Amino acid sequence: MLAHETSPLKQTPLHALHLARGAKMVPFAGYDMPVQYTAGVLREHLHTRKDAGLFDVSHMGQLVLKAKSGKVGDAALALEKLVPQDIAGIAPGRQRYAQFTNDDGGLLDDLMVANFGDHLFLVVNAACKAEDEAHLRAHLSDTCEIVSLADRALIALQGPKAESALAKLCADVSSMKFMDAGPRRVADIDCFVSRSGYTGEDGFEISVPADKAEALVTALLDNPDVLPIGLGARDSLRLEAGLCLYGHDVDTTTTPVEGALEWSVQKVRRSGGVRAGGFPGADKILAQFADGAARRRVGLKPDGRAPVREGAALFADATSSEQIGKVTSGGFGPSLNAPVAMGYLPTALSAVGTTVFAEVRGQRLPLKVAATPFVPNTYKR
Repeated sequence: MLAHETSPLKQTPLHALHLARGAKMVPFAGYDMPVQYTAGVLREHLHTRKDAGLFDVSHMGQLVLKAKSGKVGDAALALEKLVPQDIAGIAPGRQRYAQFTNDDGGLLDDLMVANFGDHLFLVVNAACKAEDEAHLRAHLSDTCEIVSLADRALIALQGPKAESALAKLCADVSSMKFMDAGPRRVADIDCFVSRSGYTGEDGFEISVPADKAEALVTALLDNPDVLPIGLGARDSLRLEAGLCLYGHDVDTTTTPVEGALEWSVQKVRRSGGVRAGGFPGADKILAQFADGAARRRVGLKPDGRAPVREGAALFADATSSEQIGKVTSGGFGPSLNAPVAMGYLPTALSAVGTTVFAEVRGQRLPLKVAATPFVPNTYKR
């Protein structure tokens, strides 16, 4: 038996609250996490789109990157050795989406990077957080201090009523715009707040000391507009928003260009930019910016009502024996009352409106390439 099969699941600081609220718990990234509450996935999804949903994402990794020189600009330039994004250009009080790349241009993880004035604050994926910390230490320890914030919880408040709910506990949040980030006092607790999320809705992510997390979440859930939301609805919301799930839609074998993430690589890091390249896999990634990639992540809308799930093989027509791609995320979109999916296709077949076929239980089902997001986002710009 493998060691990880016998390892006890970790618990977030909100574990007792989940059980008290009737959550169904499942293993996820080594943690015992709520997949749904008594309302069920469909109602939780639709409630988040209409009002506000509260998510426990404390399994994610939280890190501080601080230059030994004391200058945040030095920490930013150091991190640029590992990611293709313009980190030096993140203004104080702002954050940016980024990716760690490998020497083949593939993605080791994706992450959020915020400039807190004298240091950078990073949020990384749960399944990768140990490797990400080791990666940072291996490459940046000479010039930077890397601190894991293991004593903090992380919650997300998402939906059109997220601002009004959070503003009752922190008036400052009403002035924040999408991707603003920094320290805020929420319900008399010192927190880090960013106006961002993983649902396509307006909302916030709140880093809170672990011993204060339950009090903060309880205060938010006292608002009738706010419901606790599990991993099931989190996944259907992010899929409708066309957002990648690391390890599924992007991984070590996909480049930012193949993953349709070109928007995340600023011009200053591309060929001709003042800090072009200098990150792992730069030659391959920048060549793909110039010449294109052979395949591309696309949105897919199946005909009919049957969802097409992750792993389904894709074909150019109903009879071809040659697989041309595969579905990487798929399910039912409650907001659309229809199935949606994402996957990889040859770039020549990636135009919106192209029909391809998925093999599902021995049958070929037609899908159309569709623009993402499937549901328009509502970020407060």
